Amino acid sequence: MQKLRLVNPTVVSLAGLAIVLFIFTTPYRHSFFDTYGVVSTSSSGSGRPIAAKNSTRAVARVPKGCDIFRGEWVPDDGGAVPYYTNRSCPYIQEHQNCMKYGRPDLGFLKWRWRPSGCDLPRFDAAGFLDAVRGRSMAFVGDSLARNHMQSLMCLLSKVEYPKDVSTTQNQEFRTLHYASHNFTVSVFWSPFLIKANLSDSDNGGGQLWNLYLDEPDDAWLPLVAGYDYVVISAATWFTRPSLFYESGRLVACYYCLVPEVPQLTLRYSLRVAHRTALRAVASLPGFNGTAIVRTVSPMSHFEGGEWDKGGDCRRTRPYEARVAGLDLDFYTAQVEEFEAAEKAARERGVRMALMDTTAAMVLRPDGHPSRYGHWAHENVTLYNDCVHWCLPGPIDVWNEMLLQMLLP
Repeated sequence: MQKLRLVNPTVVSLAGLAIVLFIFTTPYRHSFFDTYGVVSTSSSGSGRPIAAKNSTRAVARVPKGCDIFRGEWVPDDGGAVPYYTNRSCPYIQEHQNCMKYGRPDLGFLKWRWRPSGCDLPRFDAAGFLDAVRGRSMAFVGDSLARNHMQSLMCLLSKVEYPKDVSTTQNQEFRTLHYASHNFTVSVFWSPFLIKANLSDSDNGGGQLWNLYLDEPDDAWLPLVAGYDYVVISAATWFTRPSLFYESGRLVACYYCLVPEVPQLTLRYSLRVAHRTALRAVASLPGFNGTAIVRTVSPMSHFEGGEWDKGGDCRRTRPYEARVAGLDLDFYTAQVEEFEAAEKAARERGVRMALMDTTAAMVLRPDGHPSRYGHWAHENVTLYNDCVHWCLPGPIDVWNEMLLQMLLP
């Protein structure tokens, strides 16, 4: 493998990247299910099972004690074909449809994640559906939470296509049902996890967000009370210029350029937002399920410049890297807040699990759409997308990991 030359975190302008993420993680305004016809888990993260013992199908599993989140990417010598294509899965969004837009190299699909000391079995769609028979799962967060759910739907399409049973016209709050196994899966849009809205103020060059750091987002929180699993993730939107409110008062901001308002880091807002959201789930009346916290998906894969100055992610294979810079700051805050919330939740009889995907994904700059999320002649704001993940692609390992977490 090639050695990584880490891009200095200061190379990528966070304020600029915030504009990018606003464009590409703004709620998808076309139909969420458009069809494109063209081609540990304890606080230690070690992987204890969290599912009820209702599975009957024999599913390959990792040995007890194997940490599925630490390992390396190795060539898939077995020559396994992708789980799905953009012809077989109708749930791929345009800017993640790398096959449609002519990505010339498919080598990025020929790697598998091998945990240290064991092998991670390939995803078993029938086995997954059997493990969640009669159960429900919600994905809460930003467009990467949606990316994760769409990967799962594509993986499950080998067995069954779900029916949309949503009770709202809001395309960002969708619910689907897999009738053969009575499995319900939902996605709830909440990019900050807490109460947030656009501010009437601006910072002289763009929009500001009001973040109410100590107030849960009631758009999704009451909805998950009856779910068996709630997969929670958020990070990218915290790079936006924001005003921070606590106890109803403006206390600070990030990159707001408002006179006499103290500046705090976006790390602060992410930390407090996770604290608020996780504690709210742990104390949510009626919630008897498991909250699964997925750690940050890397934002550091732009190389050769900033996102708007030629920065790109054109590597064609994994490389060697460590979590660093802003990714490390966000990751550390998420893990620390998870550990505190998990302890409090345990005392209340609520289960929490950590889905620690960051170390694996920081090694995969080759898995992003780059320029293959649109036609070459199109004038788009984010020409090179190094934030989201191609489908199919490395993101599918998230669901290989998730399946192992669900097995009894």
